[in-house]
Amino acid sequence: MPLDHTNISMSSRFRGYLPVVIDVETAGFNHQTDALLEIAAVLIDMDEEGILHRGQTLHYHVRPFKGANLEKAALDFNGIDPYHPFRLAQDELDVLTNIFKAIRQAVKRYDCTRAILVGHNSAFDLNFLNAAIERTAAKRSPFHPFSSFDTATLAGLAYGQTVLARAAKEAGISWNESDAHSADYDAEKTADLFCEIVNRWRQLELSANFF
Repeated sequence: MPLDHTNISMSSRFRGYLPVVIDVETAGFNHQTDALLEIAAVLIDMDEEGILHRGQTLHYHVRPFKGANLEKAALDFNGIDPYHPFRLAQDELDVLTNIFKAIRQAVKRYDCTRAILVGHNSAFDLNFLNAAIERTAAKRSPFHPFSSFDTATLAGLAYGQTVLARAAKEAGISWNESDAHSADYDAEKTADLFCEIVNRWRQLELSANFF
């Protein structure tokens, strides 16, 4: 059944879900054992015309949890020194509490029921997020526990590219390789890509309905 574009809202567009882009930087690939080092959440806004835009960015450096594994290869890749004093890292629970509070406010503002994670290869980010929630016993997570939107899949469909940098460039989104692999930069580019794909699809539907 096609969308009713005469009365579109965030809650109606995604079945009551508010898309929120999450990107994490970690000390390895194992969400159960490897440290979560950095997390960014980017809110998605919708204007009166039903067009999506990148909204507020929430960005935190995270202190490795007690007993966390730190893979040297991962740290060499992302360039993070987990214990550098200038990181101003915070404990996982404090970070999750702050992020969840802001997202719950956005969920309420858009009259949605809960948030849904958007990520590039979203299972990776969702697994690390869920592991941190379980580890800290964080309360009132706004996210759906297992559903997500994966921009790698969406970009493969829309542009024939699954690598974030290549998909962004194909979508006409600027990309600076020297800024990549930081959670805030990657999350913002993922948000731009998600908005571009969703908006492009809407324009195609509007054009089809016009004719």
